[in-house]
Amino acid sequence: MMAIAELDGVELARDGRRVLDRVTLALEAGDRLAIVGPNGAGKTTLLRTLAGLERPERGRVALFGQDCRSEAEFRKARRRMGFLFQDSDDQLFCPTVIEDVAFGPLNLGQGEAEARATAAATLERLGLGHLAERITHKLSGGEKRLVCLAGLLAMSPDLLLLDEPTNGVDAANGARLMEVLAGFGGAMILVSHDEAFVTRIATRGMLLSDGQLEAAEIHVHAHVHTHPHLHRA
Repeated sequence: MMAIAELDGVELARDGRRVLDRVTLALEAGDRLAIVGPNGAGKTTLLRTLAGLERPERGRVALFGQDCRSEAEFRKARRRMGFLFQDSDDQLFCPTVIEDVAFGPLNLGQGEAEARATAAATLERLGLGHLAERITHKLSGGEKRLVCLAGLLAMSPDLLLLDEPTNGVDAANGARLMEVLAGFGGAMILVSHDEAFVTRIATRGMLLSDGQLEAAEIHVHAHVHTHPHLHRA
């Protein structure tokens, strides 16, 4: 099966420190990969490299079977990807929710009426129809997170890159976020410190530490209560 996202021997340094050191991964259709690691390990940098927002010094990036080196090649691939930023306020920039969710479909070539209809249908499908006319900057943290995700799903992506998806999300909105992601049919990479969340979604895991990416096992420890963890394989 062809990998839809690949990093092969990727190296990237910042301020004299090697953030990614010969990193290799392959993501196939339907994969749900959780990447965990300590603060500053380079998890966000890895996602940004896959999206072409940062360029490696060495190594290969391929998306949907196509090697990506130029901005034009990455721009083409981004039409099939959704990137959830760590901070929702970096992603919401239209006055109302319906306008924000319609922005992606408009960029994909839909007319204004069709884009708004797509946005409205996406919000309804996610149980967010009541937010359509709300002012985006007045939403709660959890509502912002779900609206950002709706904006990505409105573009029918094949791949989601999710950077700390539970940031600012309360229990109720967290349950809704879990439900939405569990129902997503494409591939995804989840970067998070919230292991209890990502290990319920992920089908496999990897650990990024000291610039190195290695396989990790997902399993559940039995204590007085049970909760899932990621460990080195």
